[in-house]
Amino acid sequence: MSHFLRKFSVSKRSSLLRIVAIATAGSGLLYANSDTNSRATLAVKVPVPLREWKITRDTFPRPWFLSLNHWQFGVLPLFSSRVGSVPSSDIKNEASPAVGDDPKPCCNCLGRDAIANAAARVGSAVVNLSVPQGFYGITTGKSIGSGTIIDEDGTILTCAHVVVDFQGIGGSSKGKVDVTLQDGRTFEGIVVNADLHSDIAIVKIHSKTPLPIAKFGSSSKLRPGDWVIALGCPLSLQNTITAGIVSCVDRKSSDLGLGGVRREYLQTDCAINAGNSGGPLVNVDGEVIGVNIMKVLDADGLGFSVPIDSVCKIIEHFKKSGRVVRPWLGLKMVDLNEMIIAQLKERDATFPNVNKGILVPMVTPGSPADRAGFCPGDIVIEFDGKPVESIKEIIEIMGDRVGVPLKVLVKRANDSLATLTVIPEESNPDM
Repeated sequence: MSHFLRKFSVSKRSSLLRIVAIATAGSGLLYANSDTNSRATLAVKVPVPLREWKITRDTFPRPWFLSLNHWQFGVLPLFSSRVGSVPSSDIKNEASPAVGDDPKPCCNCLGRDAIANAAARVGSAVVNLSVPQGFYGITTGKSIGSGTIIDEDGTILTCAHVVVDFQGIGGSSKGKVDVTLQDGRTFEGIVVNADLHSDIAIVKIHSKTPLPIAKFGSSSKLRPGDWVIALGCPLSLQNTITAGIVSCVDRKSSDLGLGGVRREYLQTDCAINAGNSGGPLVNVDGEVIGVNIMKVLDADGLGFSVPIDSVCKIIEHFKKSGRVVRPWLGLKMVDLNEMIIAQLKERDATFPNVNKGILVPMVTPGSPADRAGFCPGDIVIEFDGKPVESIKEIIEIMGDRVGVPLKVLVKRANDSLATLTVIPEESNPDM
């Protein structure tokens, strides 16, 4: 035993000193015992200056001289010490709040009733949709989905793929839909408008009694991490509510392998299943900020919704012309930022000297842009006389102007400028 102690004191003295030093700084407790009837305890009084040390909570490793075969070792937790010296009288005055004391209100905190209250504000306006499917008059099944009543006149917002047969019926066809409200009332609805490209449709019902309606919010105010709620009728289970967060506010259609005209979606981790399509995505204020349309198969937490700001523009198109008019230029475009510009300048010294703009990497042969003289490598800096920094701004400027000449200012290699005149054509509505 004396040999063991001598060996320990000489060869492992530094280890013991480290143990005592860390225990002193962290006000920890270390014990080791061989049975339940004996226990060794080390108590350390921490001087005031040492309280200024900041130690994070961690687990202390097992000392070299302790073996699990013969010892039971208590884990040494190191707790964060108070920053700064605090008189002992102040420490005594600190006490945990009594049970039942109301916490101080927090204007930015998510209360325990926030999700329930938000769901209650919009829940009664969420409906179940059922559409018989078949051919030659023979019903082979039903398409099940959800919708939201958005107007007192019985206007219901939903998905096109719920109420329209993509294979055999055009977007302008009128179909019948069975509509069931949460209060049990049933109606026969008519498909008034459907846009296959955006997957948005409008169904109309007529009621002699008042209908609950949902209020629109703004999807442009969303940030990744914001709480959201998905409501609908998955697998025909009405009054189903799931909650999650916004994972991405501008998920591109190209990211999902979807062709056609560029689109953006809200990505959430709310549980979305068959039957949720067409149901609302709601913020914590109980406002509709999206329309749930799809999820990734064989994956959890990957749901996508059409932003309500885009939906409002589609509804305006429906009211104005009965369909969505989309101008087509024939350009592939990329938004530029400082980092991309710096990288492109490193690769090519002739790259234009710009701080912002939209790069044109490809021009479709025979398109309006091709006929106007666009070239790969052009950078759009003005569109219709207005400075632009993003593709979204170009789309907003064009609106539904088909056949209207638009002036475009582009910057090319070696900072040469060119003014082009492009006449947009209407894209194929059934793309």
